[in-house]
Amino acid sequence: MADIDLTPSAAKRVSLIAERQGKPAILRLAVDGGGCAGFQYKFGLADLIESDDTAATRDGVTLVVDPMSLDLVRGSAVDFVDSLGGSAFRVTNPNAASGCGCGTSFSV
Repeated sequence: MADIDLTPSAAKRVSLIAERQGKPAILRLAVDGGGCAGFQYKFGLADLIESDDTAATRDGVTLVVDPMSLDLVRGSAVDFVDSLGGSAFRVTNPNAASGCGCGTSFSV
């Protein structure tokens, strides 16, 4: 199993956002304490890949995760979902014991 994965839908969305902002197509996923379930996912475009990052690449887009966050999201897949409820990046995390309705917070 891969440490982290990026779906084609997420790669396409990151590519569009990066192109619009004139930045490299590098999406950083980090986990912070907080949110309604204990931990929350944070997404942002990165300018570079750090030497200790774990990276996954799909269709010219790279997803990077720092070592501390990786412990909480190992085996996860990052997807981009466009639905009636809104558009958002979603993490399918096999390590999460529970989540919350907003989809950005989880507990282990």
